[in-house]
Amino acid sequence: MAASYVITEECGLAVSADRMWKVAFSGDNRAALLKACAGFIDDVDVEGDGAGPGSVTTLTLRPAAAAKAGACVMRTRLVARDGAARMLRAEVLEGGKVSGQLKSHVAEARLEAAGEGACVAKLRVEYERLRGGALSPKDQAALLTAGYLGLLKKVEAYLVANPAEYG
Repeated sequence: MAASYVITEECGLAVSADRMWKVAFSGDNRAALLKACAGFIDDVDVEGDGAGPGSVTTLTLRPAAAAKAGACVMRTRLVARDGAARMLRAEVLEGGKVSGQLKSHVAEARLEAAGEGACVAKLRVEYERLRGGALSPKDQAALLTAGYLGLLKKVEAYLVANPAEYG
């Protein structure tokens, strides 16, 4: 059995965990994600109820975002979602700059309150490469920055600019 590798990252966000969760991770707010990520995401398609394990979410990226992310489409299958703990775990099925190097790829995001109107996103990506071994530091950074952090920062910018929405 090949070894799994883990990348972790924490990112401070200037919006509450509750507002970020409602837009980025709640599973039933497709319109909010499209609105917050206008110019980044063209479409969000959900197979299943969107909230329960097994639901598949497909994000179709705009051309500029696709060039940065390394894929036009990002598909994930929900493994677990805990709204009370603000935790989401999903298996990545397709998309990303380094996906061609990976046998498996599971991402987990947790949002934790960090004072009034702020939170910390804790990201954990577990992967297994097709040829074994760890990704290069450059590929690890691309995996986090182009995908997960890019989406969170886009949602954060929208919520900061629109403080009355999703409160």
